[in-house]
Amino acid sequence: MKKYAISGSWRHTNEQLRQDVRIAVTRIMEEGHMIITGGALGVDFIATDQALKCNPKADRIKVIIPTSLVVYTRHFFNRASEGAIKKSQAQELSDQLTDLKNRNPSALVEMSHNVCTPETYYDRNSRVVDLSTHLMAFHVNESQGVQDAINKAKEQGKPVKVWRYKI
Repeated sequence: MKKYAISGSWRHTNEQLRQDVRIAVTRIMEEGHMIITGGALGVDFIATDQALKCNPKADRIKVIIPTSLVVYTRHFFNRASEGAIKKSQAQELSDQLTDLKNRNPSALVEMSHNVCTPETYYDRNSRVVDLSTHLMAFHVNESQGVQDAINKAKEQGKPVKVWRYKI
């Protein structure tokens, strides 16, 4: 079974990107492979949503977050109170990750960091890439985080497919 890391922007999406992610994930699931994402908003959320539609048992889905689910959820609600995201986005992400964990506890990997920082997100990227055999990158506006995943996958000699968007 191939294990596809899915990396992409959390800040910006459009209909084309959402459609591209859903098509790619559906194909992966239909072929009996696995997806691995980082549990963020945007591309990770869309990919996980589509994977759950195709694989309700969540036995071919792995979502890696940099902290415990409790800390991660708190972080997103704090970001909502700061105005960086909408409260509804924080709630939807919390609901999705909780649902994933309820369906299959081993599908949600909670790393041991105590805070969400750029460094812990890059560490999470490393874990996502390390566990994968392939990378599918949905690169919006030359995002540094997605570029980090691309660089790490290429350094490991893994096949990389990149979609590029300006939003």
